[in-house]
Amino acid sequence: MNASLIRTLLALALLLAAVLAGVAIGETAISPQVVLQVLANKLWAAGYGLDPIDEGVVWNYRLTRTLVAAACGAGLATCGVILQSLLRNPLADPYLLGISAGASTGAVLVALIGVGGGLISLSAGAFVGAMAAFALVSLLARASGSANGCPDHPRRHCRLAVVQCADRVPDHQVRQFRTGARHHVLAAGQPQRRALALGVAGGAGGGRRPGGVPVARRALDAFTFGSDSAASLGIPVRRVQVVLVGCAALVTAVMVSIVGSIGFVGLVIPHAVRLLLGTGHSRLLPASALGGALFLIAADVLSRTLIKGQLIPVGVVTALVARRCLR
Repeated sequence: MNASLIRTLLALALLLAAVLAGVAIGETAISPQVVLQVLANKLWAAGYGLDPIDEGVVWNYRLTRTLVAAACGAGLATCGVILQSLLRNPLADPYLLGISAGASTGAVLVALIGVGGGLISLSAGAFVGAMAAFALVSLLARASGSANGCPDHPRRHCRLAVVQCADRVPDHQVRQFRTGARHHVLAAGQPQRRALALGVAGGAGGGRRPGGVPVARRALDAFTFGSDSAASLGIPVRRVQVVLVGCAALVTAVMVSIVGSIGFVGLVIPHAVRLLLGTGHSRLLPASALGGALFLIAADVLSRTLIKGQLIPVGVVTALVARRCLR
């Protein structure tokens, strides 16, 4: 059997096992057998006799939570790989570069202030905010680099702190966007699940055209040695940068509009995968997506079980893990 097919099957089996564990583990444990029977009843009308409470907990609460956590983890880890490669900055991720903060601000402006008059969805507002924040950070970085006499490499000498305008609005809903408490249990309804799936597919697969994530593995490898080296290898540097940053902003915006701002997933996971598999993006991208999904599922389980009777925001758990890993 093909080695790549074996790796794919193993990765899929690991992801399915993690999803099963995420659904089964909680303040009230539900056996994996019951979880599988609930899925059989809902998907194929198997007719198992089950407790309605267990069936509701599995289908309406934990399964949704776990799937959203997996999708968010995969998307954020992939965004981290892209941004770290494009910017040649090991600390780049949507949270630290202001993309997540800009998406939060855009979502808040749409949800609370009514920007767009109801014609702009929460995810669209978050996407506009994410792109605006990244554009502002890039302009400030270039200006700072030019002032320091290094116009060709401005980001190497620029340290920026992004302040969220949303924090100035005196409403508790605004701060919930920052901590992920807006959807404290990572629960999303059917429209949110569709938006999440479309956002991940659009961001990760937006690149069936040259420059998108699946096709850009070689381009990201070339960016390891800088944009000049990438251009000398025939990579359309500007187009790749615009498309990939747009994909990263789209994925981040959808995540923020659904679950709030969850930090450090895109920072920690790519570094951990590089230590195991090296820097080649043909392996790094899918392995980081898998690692991000597994990591956020585990963080979600911890957020539900660390303190009995209490739900800890998932962003708090990821921040604690990142602090431990970066010490």
